Formats: sequence, structure tokens, C-alpha cells
Amino acid sequence: MRIEEFDAQSPSDAAAVVAVWAAVPAWVEEVVAGRPYGTRAALLARADAVARTWGEAELDVALADHPRIGDRHPGEGASAQASRGEQASVAGAGDDVAASIAEANAAYEARFGRVFLVRAAGRTPEEILAQARQRLANDDAAEVAEALDQLREIALLRLTSAIEEDR
Repeated sequence: MRIEEFDAQSPSDAAAVVAVWAAVPAWVEEVVAGRPYGTRAALLARADAVARTWGEAELDVALADHPRIGDRHPGEGASAQASRGEQASVAGAGDDVAASIAEANAAYEARFGRVFLVRAAGRTPEEILAQARQRLANDDAAEVAEALDQLREIALLRLTSAIEEDR
């Protein structure tokens, strides 16, 4: 989609697009309310700035739409398709690495009480596993900050995939 198309959408249609990037209602509203942007760079800058204000409540809301690493998103919409594409490398992991990721997911959930979130796109299964193991050593505040940063990276990656570069 071109930025001009995004800028011209109805608020509800634009919100549906933005919610795929990150299912954080207040963020969706702020990104949509900032239109027109005129350039993808302006949209990206605004989305990034607002995402940097997220806290633990926004993380918990957004995680409701994220499957465990290695699990298939149960939905069929755009968010599910994005998730499956991002986790494609994990789907091809060997049995030993896949089992280790599942173990790390369980340990993470037991430790932090939420799904392990990592930007999977561009990472190998081994890198994802290393991230999970490393982050298990974080204290609660550090892990919330790291998970929020990962959520922001995912949202901005999805945005840049959805909105074409300016011509």
C-alpha cells in the first residue's frame, strides 16, 4: 500500500491496518489520528515515537495476539499471516532446537507470566533460543523493557512491509 492510500483510508480501515502492526489500541488510535503523513518516513517516525511510550499494560494487551515462538498463530487474518511469515525460520528448526525452544518458552512463561516475545524475522532458530535463554536472567523490569523493544521492532517491521517506500 502506498502512503497516499493509507492517508486516505477511513479511520476504521486505517485502524484495521495499524492493528496488524501491533494490537495496542491507544497506539493504533494515535497512529491513525496523526494522518495524513505524506511519507512513509513520517509515519514510521510517529509510530516509533508513540511505541516508545508503551508500558507493561500495552505489552500484555499486545501479547494476546502473539503465539508462542514455534507455535502457529490460530487466526486466519493479516496478523496471523504476518506472524507465520515472521516465524518461518522456526518452523524449519530441527527437532532438538524446536524442543529446546519449547522448553525455553515454558521456562520463560513460568518466570515472567507471559509469552516470550522476540522479533523472529531475520533470526535463526538458534539465535531465538539464545535470546530466550539470555532473557531468562533478566529481572522483571529489564524484561518488560526488552519485550517492549521487541514488540516495537515487530510493529515497525510490519509497518515497513505494509507501506511501500516513497517514490
